[in-house]
Amino acid sequence: MKNTITKDMTFGELVQKYPTAAQVLASYGLYCIGCHIGIYETIEQGSKAHGLSDTQIKEMLEKLNQAV
Repeated sequence: MKNTITKDMTFGELVQKYPTAAQVLASYGLYCIGCHIGIYETIEQGSKAHGLSDTQIKEMLEKLNQAV
């Protein structure tokens, strides 16, 4: 099964296509909906900027894909 959500997708694309993803992002301290920069950043860029490790990003992507 191919993952629908990847680390290269922007937060803007993500929340536009999958509004329910916001809950998963928030559980990782990413409140991207209210951030004017977040909509242009990739999931990986924004996550690293907020201090998430590669392992945490991978885990979050798995949870996002399960949620959608």
